[in-house]
Amino acid sequence: MKQLWLLPVCLCRQGLGFSDKLKQLFLLPAGLLMGLLVFGQQEIIPLYPGKAPGSEGWNWQEELRQNPGDPNSARIYNVVDPNLTVFRPKKGARSRTAIIIAPGGGFQRLSFKKEGTEVAEWLAERGITAFVLKYRLNHTTEGNPSPGQTDRYGKVVELAMQDGLEAVAYVRRNAEKYNIAPDRIGFMGFSAGGTVTMSVAMSAKDANRPNFIMPVYPYFAAAIGYKAPTEKMPAFICVASDDGLRLVPQSIDIYNKWIAAGQEAELHIYEKGGHGFGMSKQGIPTDSWIERAGDWLKGRGLMDELPDQ
Repeated sequence: MKQLWLLPVCLCRQGLGFSDKLKQLFLLPAGLLMGLLVFGQQEIIPLYPGKAPGSEGWNWQEELRQNPGDPNSARIYNVVDPNLTVFRPKKGARSRTAIIIAPGGGFQRLSFKKEGTEVAEWLAERGITAFVLKYRLNHTTEGNPSPGQTDRYGKVVELAMQDGLEAVAYVRRNAEKYNIAPDRIGFMGFSAGGTVTMSVAMSAKDANRPNFIMPVYPYFAAAIGYKAPTEKMPAFICVASDDGLRLVPQSIDIYNKWIAAGQEAELHIYEKGGHGFGMSKQGIPTDSWIERAGDWLKGRGLMDELPDQ
């Protein structure tokens, strides 16, 4: 049983910024914090046995901030201890495919619900074991970077990549435990999580290399590495033309880099959707991007049921 410890949770009144004085501050057990974002009893796996390497001196506390009455506003800040939240497939068909999901948030926060747990639930309902990655972030105070943190942006990308690589290695080491085929492990990431995805893809070795990737409106410019892998690693890429961060060219860059390297890739560019649509519903075609991702997975046989081993 994972030990519970107290974390501060800031719930901000609607219409007020994080810098407002009108806040309610509660101390909740870590398990209860996750319960605000995850339905049911999900297994939470620490990525490292002790302090995460490279951030041993971090002594701040993780926070969940959410507007009352708006569960989709939930954001996690100040991650010190990275972990994986496991979503096992429902009873019935099991594809023995696994996907690690890295939510976005500019390395200052994690949009853990609409770019994390809701994606994982969708995948688990279709026979895929999903692991939501909570990776290390820059330290923030009331939602803003702490002094000196902006200068260390590159460092936190490196630490987040390390967490992503360790996540792949963990899933592969424990493939038998989760009834996963070790050659059917994918990595999906949104925005900054897409930076993590691409850094993992271009920096991995055999033990921690994903078998396929799914960057969604990724921030590719900050990724670590510059070469597409020579090992087979197909890619599904998705972005909206009206992305407020103007990330369409970066998605095209990934596609071109993958094709030039002889890799297989599929790129979806929607006319509208903005940045950070995740699993939110706006009444426009980006609402169904996850179905298109499912079509891609089906076309590669990654949703096909495989016999247990």
